[in-house]
Amino acid sequence: MNARRLVVVLALIALIAIIAACAPAPTPARTAAPPTVAPAHPTAAPAKPTTAPAPTTAAAPTTAPAPTTAPAPTTAPTAAPAAAVFKVAVILPSAANDLSFSQSMFDALTKVQNTMGKDKFQFVYSENMFNVPDAAAAIRDYASKGYNLVIAHGSQYGASLADIAPDFPKTAFAWGTAVDTYESKGIHNIFSYTVASDQGGYVEGVMAAKLSKTGVVGFIGPIPAGDGQLTTDGFSAGAKATNPNIQVRVTYTQSFSDVALASQTAQTMISSGADVLSGTSQSVVGALSMAKDKNVLWFGNDADETSLAPKIVVANQIYDWTIALNDMISNVNKGTLGGKVYTMTLQNGGLKMVYNPAFALPADVKALADKTVAGLIDGSIKTGVIAK
Repeated sequence: MNARRLVVVLALIALIAIIAACAPAPTPARTAAPPTVAPAHPTAAPAKPTTAPAPTTAAAPTTAPAPTTAPAPTTAPTAAPAAAVFKVAVILPSAANDLSFSQSMFDALTKVQNTMGKDKFQFVYSENMFNVPDAAAAIRDYASKGYNLVIAHGSQYGASLADIAPDFPKTAFAWGTAVDTYESKGIHNIFSYTVASDQGGYVEGVMAAKLSKTGVVGFIGPIPAGDGQLTTDGFSAGAKATNPNIQVRVTYTQSFSDVALASQTAQTMISSGADVLSGTSQSVVGALSMAKDKNVLWFGNDADETSLAPKIVVANQIYDWTIALNDMISNVNKGTLGGKVYTMTLQNGGLKMVYNPAFALPADVKALADKTVAGLIDGSIKTGVIAK
């Protein structure tokens, strides 16, 4: 019995211990909130209840913007296509550096190229084409290769151009010195060019007459035709207008290329008293050489011949073909391939009088020459020469 009670008591003690262990921890006493200060005047209730705002109508669903097309990728800027190169081929009767007729064209083409740039203008040339059949073959060959302009620089090439040009109607041709474009034969793709070289010849004649001490001057030409005859006649007219008693000896050698014959002709003139000479054509280097040896004054033509004999060359009449060339190029680019004649003059700058700075030209002679040039330009002086 006692044992039973003891068991019961122990069981009760254990139960109480278990209950005590499972009870929650006592909650700590709450801290009192600070008292809120009442307003001095009680806030009056609103006169009427605030009306709730009307329910906002939901906005219509926004339409999504159309998808933006992505810009095409920017292409790196490229240079504009280069303009086509204008190509010229020229036939020269003598060497390109002959200090005469051939060089006058070579120098003009070089000047055009320097102005336009090699990327826009190119030229090729065949020199020493004295033989006309050989020149004609070269003209045809250049035309067949698509050159824009083919120039036959010599009055001897006209008939060849008239035969060849109709076979290449899209190619422009030019020749000179001449005034015939062959339009009368139904050909429309040939230009021609010439010079009023009697003007420069006249100025040279004026100076020659003033400088001559013997009263005898001479002129050596190739043939009595074209610019050669114009220069010769102008020289004679200028000399006689200055000194009516002057003797002007003129000889045509009948050759453009015979240097030895030109030299012999100059020697003959000098032996007969001439102390001032002039001449034209590719062969006059022979005459100039003789004049240099004999210390006889010289007037150059076509190109600047001063470098050959700076002590005796007084002045030069220079042909500047750039005026004609520039206009031909412009016309061809516009589709006009021929039919125009160009004349170089002192007025338009196609002819130029260039004095040798190394030669001691008397002031009165220089003044008279300048006055003569001015008179020829303004028309107050006429050469009296008629082109034949």
